[in-house]
Amino acid sequence: MRSILDNPALVFLISFLILWLSVRLGTTVASKRPPALEAERDDLGVILGATLTLLGLIIGFTFSMAISRYDQRKNLEEAEANAIGTEFVRADVLPAADAAKVRALLKSYLDQRVLFYNTRGTDQLRQVNAATSQLQNDLWTAVRAPAQAQPTPISALAMQGMNDVLNSQGYTQAAWWNRIPTAAWMLMAAISICSNLLVGFYAYHLKGKGLLALVLPLVLSISFLLIADIDSPRGGIIRVRPQNLISLAQSLPAN
Repeated sequence: MRSILDNPALVFLISFLILWLSVRLGTTVASKRPPALEAERDDLGVILGATLTLLGLIIGFTFSMAISRYDQRKNLEEAEANAIGTEFVRADVLPAADAAKVRALLKSYLDQRVLFYNTRGTDQLRQVNAATSQLQNDLWTAVRAPAQAQPTPISALAMQGMNDVLNSQGYTQAAWWNRIPTAAWMLMAAISICSNLLVGFYAYHLKGKGLLALVLPLVLSISFLLIADIDSPRGGIIRVRPQNLISLAQSLPAN
């Protein structure tokens, strides 16, 4: 299920096909029943309106969930860049040799964090995560050794800054795992199918029913496409760009 949701174009195609078939099924069922009376059509119109209203509320709520998660990923990217930049400056409190080592490791770590945001392939992402984990161990060791040799409040600043760097990566990873629940997608899909069945049933005796059979499935499929695109950190077009991390990498001195 998650592999499908990570491909917004596939979400659009599958959604449109299923919803269009739902409308056609509703039309087929209506064609095999006696013509509905005026009062029955009015009652069905009320039910259809209520169902579409509920569907609109659920889509709006789900879209809000996707937007909030996207904003959270953007904010954490900014926080991560700030933490790395602050620690790069705080390295001055360490002995010269240790400071140079920490800065070199931070530059390598920064490159890996940029790759984390830009990588789409599973194999490459696995390599980035492994390199990031190793660099985190090296960074902590590089800060801990001089701090233990000379335990002062000033050296503690470097350790606190490094702690912020490591924590910011964990917060970012948690945010990228925090997706719209599958149950929410299933509920939205179930109500969408029911709505399209009712539309097909209701539109059977109306003029332009062929157009009605396309409009609602198309609009809903576009909505699902947008939600899936925003919710997927690596799939689709709308993704968090590591602008702050790239800007920080460009601002750091070469040596």
